[in-house]
Amino acid sequence: MLIEFSVQNFRSFRDKQTLSMVAASRLRKRENVFKPLLDGEDFPALLKVAVIYGPNASGKSNFLRALDVILYLVHHKASSSTRPMPVSPFCFDEKLTDQPSIFDVHFIHAGMRYQFEIHLTDQRIVLERLTFFPKGQESLLYNRAYENGADQYTFGQFFETNSVLQDAWKKLTPSRSLFLVQAGINSSDDLKLLRMPLEWLRDGISTVMQGAAQYSKYSLGLAEEHHQYADEIASFLRDVDVPISKINIKRPAHISGAPTSDDEESTSSVSSRTTLTHSTSIGEAELSYADESDGTKSLIGFWLPWSTRHPHMGKAFCVLAVDELDSSLHPKIVEALVAKHQNAEIPSQLIFTTHDTHLMDSKLLRRDQIWITERDAAGATQLRSIHDFEGRESEDIEKRYYEGRYRGLPFVRS
Repeated sequence: MLIEFSVQNFRSFRDKQTLSMVAASRLRKRENVFKPLLDGEDFPALLKVAVIYGPNASGKSNFLRALDVILYLVHHKASSSTRPMPVSPFCFDEKLTDQPSIFDVHFIHAGMRYQFEIHLTDQRIVLERLTFFPKGQESLLYNRAYENGADQYTFGQFFETNSVLQDAWKKLTPSRSLFLVQAGINSSDDLKLLRMPLEWLRDGISTVMQGAAQYSKYSLGLAEEHHQYADEIASFLRDVDVPISKINIKRPAHISGAPTSDDEESTSSVSSRTTLTHSTSIGEAELSYADESDGTKSLIGFWLPWSTRHPHMGKAFCVLAVDELDSSLHPKIVEALVAKHQNAEIPSQLIFTTHDTHLMDSKLLRRDQIWITERDAAGATQLRSIHDFEGRESEDIEKRYYEGRYRGLPFVRS
């Protein structure tokens, strides 16, 4: 589970900004939090949901893009490519243009707490540091720092291998790849202190950027391969008042294999062979996928990462981060999805951006679950929790937000 994530000198982020999933004490709605399982450590409860509000271009999406950088690095294989790394420093401060972007993720996996810090430019990894906390005590696993034209390594006392393997892994790690990834790929299964954090970083986070509709072809492709998922998608739609009783996917004779990787061709082939049965009080009718609303397509796409939060489909994402969850969706549907997530028996975490302030007024979320972004005078993103501002738990959060009590409102010229 995610404890906190920090980003610095990346896109609109200048100074270090941190989103914490640690629940504040003495707030109500205990169903909104869960107690993490840690070996030998009593750790505070974590939040199930965090929502980020703010004006356009205030940095909400950039925060989720920072999570995407982590995913890129842990899935990136060593190669001789000279393509720039997916980072860009804060551009309004000349002192930072040549400095690395910094990412710091603190998480829990398999009963252990870890902290993973990465500094990188678009040309190389400058620093990589993995720490773990046995029985709550901080202990270094390894530190890799680029100094004097070479990577310098320091290994902690609990690092599980001998110097021969360490040297081999160092030689296999090029400047644009993580040592953690190379050691994980080339190690045996019993080296858990490296494999466990790598497993969470690879499989524990899923991000949905630029709208969920783009994922609909993957949802329907999965339903085509496993027909029970077609029923699950239809049930998911009915739960949010979309009257779909059945989804039919027929493969035309001239189409073979999985959908193509090209988005336009893949979407076209999906729409040509998919029909959805709508049920009404006077009968049923089949509509093609192409005739469905943008909201229905978004929900079909959203079903896939939503379902993989839990382990019935194999490896489960325990953190789902969604940009503009409210895109093409009614506020009541968004509220229903958030409520369903918080009421799920298996704890997982949902982080999303939105402009829909209906959630502020729904009494569904606690003050520590609502975050605000805004640009300061230098154009840099500031990220704050509403809980950082003075106020009562019972106050009208939406009203106070529009009054500017929490800041993070656009200034529109008349």
